[in-house]
Amino acid sequence: MNTRDAKRVLETALICAHQPLTVRELRQLFDDVVSADTVRMLLDGLAQDWQGRGVELVCVASGWRFQSRPEMRVHLDRLYPDKPARYSRATMETLSIVAYRQPVTRGDIEDIRGVTVSTQIVRQLEERGWIEVIGHREGPGRPALYATTRQFLDDLGLKSLDQLPSLEAIGINLMADTNPVPSGPDGASSSLPEA
Repeated sequence: MNTRDAKRVLETALICAHQPLTVRELRQLFDDVVSADTVRMLLDGLAQDWQGRGVELVCVASGWRFQSRPEMRVHLDRLYPDKPARYSRATMETLSIVAYRQPVTRGDIEDIRGVTVSTQIVRQLEERGWIEVIGHREGPGRPALYATTRQFLDDLGLKSLDQLPSLEAIGINLMADTNPVPSGPDGASSSLPEA
């Protein structure tokens, strides 16, 4: 199979996929005859082929996917006028603490925020698939340790947590009893894109 045909196979699989596909999964398209490095090279070439279009091929935490370019959102919103879910300041602060300080317990979050974390907030973030329990801290009561998920990274279009902006760059200090994490430009609430 030549490079052009191999790209067409990858392109078709990625466009038809309902979720990101890993290189390992994409190798199955070629009966595992094509190496992982070759698949990555083909994916990079395919991403270049889609430059300048309204859709782009990106690699996120769970694998490769096609997605609309950010500048197309204003136009797509006209077709799908539903607004993304709005999250309270408390929810966004909790998510930010988990993202930047993970793994953390509810007690850690409460120490940083200075207020009790509602069970509803934690449940909402778990149901959204953005945080999960990854273990328990040794100590009294063995509190659950929370961390972000691949779904969180995928929904934000990130490959890893390293791609989050640095706290210094956004002027935030997540040390206990200091400035809380702002959640949006208006300081009241923020929204994240729906998956």
